[in-house]
Parts: sequence; structure tokens; C-alpha cells
Amino acid sequence: MWCRRGSGADQGRIAAVRSVRPPSVERLSRQVEEALGSAGTSRSGPLVRAAARRVIESQRRAGGLSDTTAESAALETADLETADLETADLVAADLETADLETADLETADLVAATLAELERVSPARRVINATGVLLHTNLGRAPLALEQLSDPGSSAVGYSNLEFDLNTGRRGARSVGLEASLCALTGAESALVVNNNAAAVLLAVSGLAAGREVVVSRGELVEIGGSFRIPDVITQGGARLVEVGTTNRTHVADYRGALGDDCAALLSVHRSNFEIVGFTSGVSCGQLAEVARLGGVPLVVDLGGGLLDSRCGWIDRSPPAWLADEPAVRQTLAAGADLVTFSADKLLGGPQGGIILGSRRLVDRLRRHPLARALRLDPLRAELLQRTVDSYLGGTACSDIPLWRMATIPTDELAERADRILDQLEDGGEGAPHGAPECSVVEIAGTIGAGAAPGSAIPGVGIQLETNGATSADGILRRLRSMSSPVVGVVGQDCVRLHLRTVDPEDDRALVGALRHVTSGQ
Repeated sequence: MWCRRGSGADQGRIAAVRSVRPPSVERLSRQVEEALGSAGTSRSGPLVRAAARRVIESQRRAGGLSDTTAESAALETADLETADLETADLVAADLETADLETADLETADLVAATLAELERVSPARRVINATGVLLHTNLGRAPLALEQLSDPGSSAVGYSNLEFDLNTGRRGARSVGLEASLCALTGAESALVVNNNAAAVLLAVSGLAAGREVVVSRGELVEIGGSFRIPDVITQGGARLVEVGTTNRTHVADYRGALGDDCAALLSVHRSNFEIVGFTSGVSCGQLAEVARLGGVPLVVDLGGGLLDSRCGWIDRSPPAWLADEPAVRQTLAAGADLVTFSADKLLGGPQGGIILGSRRLVDRLRRHPLARALRLDPLRAELLQRTVDSYLGGTACSDIPLWRMATIPTDELAERADRILDQLEDGGEGAPHGAPECSVVEIAGTIGAGAAPGSAIPGVGIQLETNGATSADGILRRLRSMSSPVVGVVGQDCVRLHLRTVDPEDDRALVGALRHVTSGQ
């Protein structure tokens, strides 16, 4: 659970605490375990003790605790500024009914902060994505199908011929089948798979241009989540960045003027997470390929999103309008790109991975680079990616791959689901108490997310919870996230909105339970 800073009352309560001797790690751990037990849950002893130690040390570093005094609660520590005060309030209430009735106020605060710290470092768990963002980076990007993860016949279970040729009985090449499948899908000569697209770009730069120049348009020096910046990747790859053009306008002549004896490659980066509109000008892939050919250097295109084919043959109807401006792998290779890189967990709909497609000569050069081994894909994700690619080859991507299942659901089906959810809410209770959030069905637009199709809007339907002034939208969101199946929604104008396009229909029952909990005022 992620949270907020304390209210004025909380701060006053903390400021009024008298100086007392802080509890030991062992004592604090025992009290935390008792509080967990009273709430019907538990955590392993080593995890509890480690969290208790971090809380006490955080207070000490912040000046809130010394060896003999405690002057503030752990929820005010620098390292725990995101601790959930709502959790702290619930725990403080539990402490009054547990064996901690005689605990000092300061100790109760430390227990609450330790529980919040345990929640912060808890393992990742499944959530219900009601944000309307199909590829939500913070929620794991492309969701994987359950059948992909549970097949006992998977090559990721037990031993496999990962690098063993069953015909010759000798060592074979890793991921050769996966790479052949990717080439069949896209028309590429060769393929190489690494652990993400940042790794793919780094390997391409390091393998082709170390010690030399890489030419990039100023309008394409992008930064994506986690401070991944193209200039930094080029520098890390050992190359020198040469910027051409301006932020909004770059011309063919700009690239031609940058070609020289020290130029090793032209790099084109798709602006996948923002748009530049107005007085703009760019250079097409075909034009860039011609400049690169005349200069005797390769053209590397970082597509990011990884739409395989602009024709979207895996969709029964014509390609959706929200993909109209998204560049595709097959068409980029056909336009003359020597290498194309993209993510496996975006529009491809697979697990995390980075894919390099293109010239056999260049891909083999990268395959021999020392970084290739350090960046290679692990067997589990290679198996999951193979299954994803097989769905495209078999013509079943739209039904097999959760991303495309969700993206292509007609809005009238979403509306029917929304109506059923509201019907179940009305059938399951005596009506919402005065001031409780009111639910209604609304038309809302979602988006792809994760640096793909920027500015796109996907029509959808969802559930809206009006705050009615009794509770804040943030408060409703916190309660939804606190459920055993956490629900992650978005804030609207004095309301919370839950997009059904990104909610698996199998989760509708859990969503009804969460809504019932929120609207009942419990």
C-alpha cells in the first residue's frame, strides 16, 4: 500500500510524544508479530526483525531516536515517508485490543511503522488493473496468460535442449527456434534476443560504434521511465553522440552533413512516449536508409513499442485507429533499416525482453560481442516469448495474448459487464449508507501506455464512484488497494474511475466485492 503524509492531528500527536527509551529490535519484532496475529496474518521472523531494525535505524539517522530517547514516530522517518498512515491507524487500533495495551505511544507508532515497512517490501502480488492503461509499466506491462505459466510440458520446467542439438548430440545455439520464428514473422534475415530493449540498444551501439560516432536527431533524444536516456546509453556503449537538426525540425541534409570518416551508424529513435506537434519536420525511415547507404554506415531504428506489422493480421477486422501512427517492425525493415530493436513486453504482448532484428551480418557481429552473453534472455522468459510468437504464427494472437484480447473488446461488451456489476451491487446489499460513494456506468477512454502510441485514446466503459464530499477520491483508492485482491484505479473530477477494458472478466467478482466494501461504508 502506498500512501500519504500524516494529517495535522497526526503530526501534533507525534510532536507531543515524551522522550522514552526505544524498544529493542527483538521486543519491537515480538510486538509486530502479535499485531500481525491479531489481524489474522503473519510474516517470517527474519523479515519482521529486519524491518524492525530498519525502522529503528531510520529513526536514529533522522534524529528521532538516540540510544536513550525517542522523540518522533517512525512514520516521520526520511526512509519511510511513503508509509501508509491508514495502515498505521488500523494497527494502532488493533494494539488496544492485543497484548500491547500498556505500550508507550512511541512504541505503538514504531510497531505501525514496522508493519508499513513490511508492506512496502512485501513480494509482488497480483492486482486488478482498472486504470485503463493496457501496458502499465508500474503494473508489469503486458500481462501473461495463465496457461503460459502453468503448462507442465513447458521447456522451462526441468531440463531442456536450450543449447543442445538433438540431431547431432552436440552443443547447439541458444534460442535458435525463437529467433527463426521472429524472422518468419517479420521478414528479417536474423534475430537476437536480450533481456530488454535498453539492453538491445546498448548492445547495438557498443557492438557497432564503440570509439566512433552515432548520429541522432535532437528531436529523438528521448528519456523513458527510470531515467533511461538515449544520450547516456550511447555514452555507456562507448560511442560519441552527434546531434543533428533541432527539437522540432530535422532534415535529410542534417544527416548528410554529419557523415564523416568517424561516423559508425545513424540511430533513429521512435518518440514513443510523447508527441511534437505544430511546426515540425522529420525524415522518413526510407530517406534515412538512403543516407546511410550512401555513407556506408548502418541504420539502427529503436522502435520501442514493437508492433510487428501495421496490417495487424491477427485482428479479425481492420487495424484500430489508435495504432494508425505507430511504426511497425516489418514495414521498418522493408523501408531499409539495417537493424530494428524493440521491447517484447509492449505491443508484442510477451514477457520482458529486447529483440534485435535485421541484417545477418550485423546481428552475427552483435552475437559475438562480449555484452551479448551478459544481456541474454533467461530460459523461462525465452519459453514464454516463444509461446507468444507461436500465437502470432498460428493466427491466434487475438485470443491467446491478454493484451490483444483486452484491446479488441467491443465497447458494447464492456457496457454489458458494467451493468452486470452494478446489478450485483444492488442485489447484494441493503443500499449504500448516507454519504457513501455512488456508483454509475460511464464512457471513458483508455490508452496503450508503456511508451507506445502516444496520444492515443481507446474508447471504453467503466464504473465511476462519486465522492459525495464524505470521503476523498484518494481515500477511496486507498481502500480499493487495501483489498485482498488490490484494485488500482484512477482519480477523475471528484470521483474515482475504474476502467473495465483492463480488468480481466475473471476478476469481475472480486471487483464487485471491493466496490461493495467501499460503498457500504465499512
